[in-house]
Amino acid sequence: GWRARPTERAHRARFAHSREDRLPDLDAWRILINGEHGMVLDELPQDNSDLPPRYAEPLSEEAKEEIRGYWTTLRPELEHLADADVNKLERALELAFRAHQGQKRKSGEHYIIHPVAVAVLLSQLNMDAEAICAGLLHDTVEDTDLTFPAIAARFGTVVSRIVEGETKVSKLPRLAISGANPNPDPELQWRKKEEEQAENLRQMFIAMAEDFRIIVVKLADRLHNMRTLKHMPPEKQKRISRETLDIFAPLAHRLGIWHFKSELEDKAFMYLYPREYKKLLRKLRRREDGYKAALESSKNALVLRLSQDPMLRNEAVGIAVTGRMKEMYSLWMKMEHTERSLDYIQDTVALRVVLDLAKRENEDEDSYQMRGVWLCYHVLGLVQHLPGYRPMPAQVKDYISFPKPNGYQSLHTSIMHNGQVVEVQIRTSWMHRIAEFGYAAHWQYAKTRYTVQEEVEMGQNVSGEARPDDEQGTAAELLRRSENSTRTQETAGKTFEQSP
Repeated sequence: GWRARPTERAHRARFAHSREDRLPDLDAWRILINGEHGMVLDELPQDNSDLPPRYAEPLSEEAKEEIRGYWTTLRPELEHLADADVNKLERALELAFRAHQGQKRKSGEHYIIHPVAVAVLLSQLNMDAEAICAGLLHDTVEDTDLTFPAIAARFGTVVSRIVEGETKVSKLPRLAISGANPNPDPELQWRKKEEEQAENLRQMFIAMAEDFRIIVVKLADRLHNMRTLKHMPPEKQKRISRETLDIFAPLAHRLGIWHFKSELEDKAFMYLYPREYKKLLRKLRRREDGYKAALESSKNALVLRLSQDPMLRNEAVGIAVTGRMKEMYSLWMKMEHTERSLDYIQDTVALRVVLDLAKRENEDEDSYQMRGVWLCYHVLGLVQHLPGYRPMPAQVKDYISFPKPNGYQSLHTSIMHNGQVVEVQIRTSWMHRIAEFGYAAHWQYAKTRYTVQEEVEMGQNVSGEARPDDEQGTAAELLRRSENSTRTQETAGKTFEQSP
């Protein structure tokens, strides 16, 4: 065996050779890499009769050093897992390294960088050990001499099934594109065919996936590929970006994994519409100082008002107020659909208010969540009466009473100051978790597993009660629950005038 060391500076420099391609939050957790993460990584079992001979060969010191570097990248993201699961992922990393040894990406980097990046993305969603393990191994059967039985023998049938499902799902876009008519007539027919094809593929993804985690692994795989797409030829950049915009981003949106969805869209936008992307970027940069000033002043005014409110202080509510800019693709689409210029888009800048409530002694889950909902409406009233700001009552959207089909809940309103409109989103901490990670927010495993079917009834219950493994919901069932909801997307987006 060999021991992972706390610092591998040279390797990390190679792994994150440019800031654009770095894994998210690399610098934020770099300081955590110290002695407590130095864990023993075992060599593969002695019985490797089911593997090609090269897997039984001893690792060189250089190879061990390289694996240690990858481990220091992944290990800080695994704090939500039990030690036994962490040990399992150590072994998966070594097997993935051996399988991909000698392979290179288009960038010239070692191929293993990609599955490690996918595993980090899954870890940041707090996915379970099986999903992260499958992320490390997701390309091994398709691109190397590793087999599904070999994976199952070492990591269980669940991991093997996820890898197999992800491999099948990966082939769907290629099959669809190869079967498309290259010369449709007229143009409208081709666009309609593309839209139908994309929707059929999304439905096939759901129908095929015996396990929700298959789809999440595929989305993480696509997200990292989009982050490194600059190394591909222009023709392939456009093809992959079109797949991403038509299939993968809508799928991430349907599942509520917002930060996957928004980054997939923005990356695809950059490659598919480079002229429009650069034009919008220039406009945003010219207005950047004004946007920042509007966010800063409105944030300060709102924080002051909320901190002085007797009811919030009495409830001991933790309050986080943050600012954000609307994603570029969403902004561009809104400008295109409304035929308005950037100055007339009212949610270009927004503040997010997240309320963190402490649960009272003997308070049941329903009462706890109802109290949080009530406080959200209370904060809405404070926002609309913020001194020096003019409320825009017609812009209030109630996604708490009418959640989106993917479970999203928040109150949206808008205020104006010095001619600049600022949107304000109000939600509780559990609503925020669903808003950022969607169904993946409920798929957190340690020693127990949480079923989305039990926990998510349009975002109403996030109690986290454990359920047996054999009662997991399939991805198809998850989607049906959102589609069959009586609270439709149209109702969720309904605006109403707020009484003073």
